[in-house]
Amino acid sequence: MNHDTFRPFLDTFIDAWKQSSIMSMEKFISNDYQAREITGGDIVDFGYEESINGWKQGFNFIKENRAQWEINEVSIITLRENEMLAILSATIIIEGKTLETANIFFDTFKKSVENEWQLIRSYIEAGVPIENL
Repeated sequence: MNHDTFRPFLDTFIDAWKQSSIMSMEKFISNDYQAREITGGDIVDFGYEESINGWKQGFNFIKENRAQWEINEVSIITLRENEMLAILSATIIIEGKTLETANIFFDTFKKSVENEWQLIRSYIEAGVPIENL
């Protein structure tokens, strides 16, 4: 059953995110990764390299500001055999204060032929007011 292997994988993925570990995050993202981010109505499509650069910037921001991630699981949906969708919201806490906005990630993970889960697609709504979540 997919859920049996996906749950521990997702926990590890979220832990790597919370620890701002770029080395771990790189392993979770497929080289064929494709994403679309919406920020204030602007649409940006990007792939693996841009994604890794984005994670590096975010992780550096967290470390420089001694901040921490707040990541909430909204839902997990089985899309098809060997494909799962995790809906996650993420915001940042700096000096005990939560930012006023969050990003909502619709992350699609697929089990590879090596039987490993990888992030293959994301749709991201950036800058969502926290009170809307």
